[in-house]
Formats: sequence, structure tokens, C-alpha cells
Amino acid sequence: MPMTVITLTKVPPSLRGDLTKWMQEIATGVYIGNFNAKVREQLWDRVVQNVGKGQATISYASRNELGYNCESYNAYRQIIDYEGIPLVQIPLDNSNNVELKSGFSTAAKISKIKSINRNKVKKRKLPDCVFMDLETDGLDFRTNHIIEIGALSLSNGDKKSFNYLINSKCNLPEEIINLTNIDNDMLENKGIDLSSALEKFQSFISNKVLIGYNINFDIEFLNYNLEKHNLKPLMNNYIDLLPLVKKEKMFLPNYKLETALLDYGIDTTVPHRALLDSKLMCKLAMKVNGFSRKLKRKA
Repeated sequence: MPMTVITLTKVPPSLRGDLTKWMQEIATGVYIGNFNAKVREQLWDRVVQNVGKGQATISYASRNELGYNCESYNAYRQIIDYEGIPLVQIPLDNSNNVELKSGFSTAAKISKIKSINRNKVKKRKLPDCVFMDLETDGLDFRTNHIIEIGALSLSNGDKKSFNYLINSKCNLPEEIINLTNIDNDMLENKGIDLSSALEKFQSFISNKVLIGYNINFDIEFLNYNLEKHNLKPLMNNYIDLLPLVKKEKMFLPNYKLETALLDYGIDTTVPHRALLDSKLMCKLAMKVNGFSRKLKRKA
């Protein structure tokens, strides 16, 4: 089992004693132990609940580029996730009421703050890409119909949206209506012809990399219907987020989009609407380890 290290500062003695039941104190306030992820999470919860006004950090093995991850509680230095890499950030404000050490002039303190500000982690712009999703009235691309196409394009830092309901001239199953909140009246009154929607979609995506969650499902539906309407099939490079999530999160109970979002800290309900789901995929991609590197290779 992987090693875990916990460090404590200015915590109640009872917490130190409790922690020695599980870990070995190799130096004052420094504890090491070997246990699985479930025990580690429960132990960290106990630390957080009993740390009082003290400070605590935890480091443990993780499947990222550095091979470890870390968290902090009540600490002035904060752990941030930067494209799957844990970095230590010193906040510019003093929200934790940490006293600055004496002996430095105001000018020196201001200079230090400016230095920190210049070296803050900046989000790197991603190559041009399109997050996309379809809503359909079933799972078989040969017999079922596309009822909505949605996409979110990222280009030079700008975001553009694409969203069309499709007048498929079919009666939607009750379970699809309940899942998507799309009904037959909406498709008839607000939907457009599929051929027109596909042409607009091809113009919108151009030659950008396509990104989706289980995107092969969407590609099969699109190419089958493009061929039916005598339109060129998609030749874009594409990235499926699903296998990236499976590689990084090996023990999820399932790999539905909603489950993955929750595990990455995106606590929301998946609306099963094409554009809204595309936006959620974008949020997810920014947290998935290795996504940005793969996108740069595909772009």
C-alpha cells in the first residue's frame, strides 16, 4: 500500500495521540503510515475535524505526473491543481490571518507581494477545439434519430456556442422526454431540418479538434446521417474524455458523466441537453490529467 505523510502544527495534543494509533511519528508533528485510500480519507477527515486552530497537510501517492498529491487545512500555503499537477500557492491576501514576520519594512513587504504576483500560475491557452454532444431518441445510429446538436468552441481564448433542436418528425419515447425535457412540440416548433443542422455544424467546427465524453457514440450518429444527406463525413481529429478519466480514476463505481464530474469536484446534475453537457465536458477536461498534452498533439 502507498505511503502517506501527515504534518501537524499547533494542534491539540489529543489529535497527536489519536494519530499515533494509525501512524508513526518520526519527528515532531510528522507522521507516516501505509494504508489504502479509504482509510486515508477517513483519517484525514478526523484530522480536519479535530485540528482546531492548528495547521495540517497530507501527502500521498497519486497517478499524476509527479507521482503524489497533497492537501492542506488551515495552512497559509494552499495546494492548487494545475492541469493535474499539485502546486503550492501563497495567497496574496492574508485571509487566514497569518501574521507576517517582523523585521521587514513596509516597502520590503510590498516588493515581496509584487514578486509573488508576477510569479503566480497563469492558465495557458488551449489550442482551438470544440466540445460537442448530441441528444438522440435511442442508442442505435442506424434506426434512431438525432434530436439536438450542441457544441462549445474555444478559439484564441474566445468561446462560441452552437445549439439546434432537430425536427426529426418522430414521436419521442417517454423516457427520452423525461431524461432531456425535450418533447415533440419543441422539436416541431423550434427544430430545424437535420440536413441544415449538419451543414451548420460542419461550418462551426471547421477543422478543429472535437472533444466529447464517449465521443464515438456521437461520431457514429453524425457520420451515418452525414452520409444519408450526401454530406462529407467528419475528418476532424477527436479526443474522448472517457478513457482519460478511466485511466486516472480506476475505482469509480461507474463512468457516467455525472459520476466523473462529481469525482473531479464538479458537483452538478447533468441536464442531458447538448450545449449544457458540452459546457460541463469543458469544465471536466480542464481537470483531467493529461488532457492538455493530448490536445496539443492532436491540434
